[in-house]
Amino acid sequence: MSQYHTVIGLETHAELNTKTKIYCGCKNEFGSSTNSNVCPVCLGLPGALPVLNKSVVEYAVRMGLALNCTINSVSRLDRKNYFYPDLPKAYQISQSYVPLCENGYVEFWYDGQVRTVHIERIHIEEDAGKLVHSDESADETYIDFNRCGVPLIEIVSKPDIESSGEAYAYLKALKAILSYLGICDCKMQEGSIRSDVNVSLNKHGEPLGTRCEMKNINSFSAVVRAIEYETKRQTQLLSDGEIIKQQTLRWDDIKGESFLMRTKENADDYRYFPEPDIPSAYISEQDIGKFSQTIPELPNVKMIRYISEYGIDSKEAEYIAFNQSIAQFFDECIKTQKHTPKKYCSWIMGELAKYLNASQKELSQTKLTVDVLNDLIDSVDENVISNSAAKTVFAVLLEKKISVKEIISELGLSQISDTNALEAIAKQVLSENEKSVSDYKNGKTNALGFLVGQCMKLSNNKANPVKMKEIILSLME
Repeated sequence: MSQYHTVIGLETHAELNTKTKIYCGCKNEFGSSTNSNVCPVCLGLPGALPVLNKSVVEYAVRMGLALNCTINSVSRLDRKNYFYPDLPKAYQISQSYVPLCENGYVEFWYDGQVRTVHIERIHIEEDAGKLVHSDESADETYIDFNRCGVPLIEIVSKPDIESSGEAYAYLKALKAILSYLGICDCKMQEGSIRSDVNVSLNKHGEPLGTRCEMKNINSFSAVVRAIEYETKRQTQLLSDGEIIKQQTLRWDDIKGESFLMRTKENADDYRYFPEPDIPSAYISEQDIGKFSQTIPELPNVKMIRYISEYGIDSKEAEYIAFNQSIAQFFDECIKTQKHTPKKYCSWIMGELAKYLNASQKELSQTKLTVDVLNDLIDSVDENVISNSAAKTVFAVLLEKKISVKEIISELGLSQISDTNALEAIAKQVLSENEKSVSDYKNGKTNALGFLVGQCMKLSNNKANPVKMKEIILSLME
């Protein structure tokens, strides 16, 4: 066990899916032709004046409410000054002194318990452009300004995270919440969610160590790898008696290494000052109340509830809770009180998940309804069809709007429970498998499963397996 304690803080940027950019009327659209969604405002041309997009404020406030933040009724924008080729104004309009949202927290399930990470702030800001490096010449770099002015929220956590695994669980919870609220498309491959990772080490009971920051990591698995690498790097330095220097690093996920970008970067380096061209934003209590009414039961809360109330496994609870349409379907099933949550969970995690993964469809693209699933489970419980036959029926229910009874009738799947018919099947199987009968009588109990399986095969899986087993045992005795 390491003598050092890992302390992690995350600054997570999420692109908001508003129709237009944060300070101008250009389309907020990924994949457009190079430099097609630009104007004097997002290009930073002299004399162009920005206007704050109202929807950006609403989206940020809703995320703040979802993360239990205090919403500042008066919030202002600030200029963050730095030079980089993809930032045409040489400053970014962000928030430093009075952000929209402060002092929140998010609860999520990790490692068998509910964990809490406190949120320092959520603020709005504009994205920068994108550098495009030429494949033909290492000396040429192009700039696509389409991303300039794309609205972002930055969610800054307190340094409450203690491991790469916990960071991963936290980020998955944030992603699911953003998706539930409908404010971010959460397309990781398009860079919709990116994180800056701060890592420091200290001994238990001692003050926090010097942090190092890794910038713009655009996948959760890469965040995990970066944290683990940086933890090992700092541990080695401290073990060798060296001092950790405050640094900003670039994480190269292909090489699995970080590289120095700059040292001792602080807020003072950005020379923040109030944005003179945009007035303060005022959010009334009435607006906050209206926004709060749009917050549903959130996925992290659902997951914890499913585990604590229904006794569902954490992986199953996460799969259901983090998919909004499936969670809604599951909740509607439970409201009918016809079957247990675990029974519904079994069908969702089994046949439904398998179908959705294979077909790459959403639940809304299937014909499945709560009523037909209840009818199907009833048919199994009442011994009308076997579990195996039920899977066949379920596959049809996903594709066709048809009743369970009709499918059973059309496919001839009704379970055989007639004792005489089952005895005839059993007698034939026993006569054809005398060695297995002898093995069972000599103590090889697994031979019974084989014999039951042969009977099910002979009956085209229509035999009642419980009665079939009883009859086989009776005949062998």
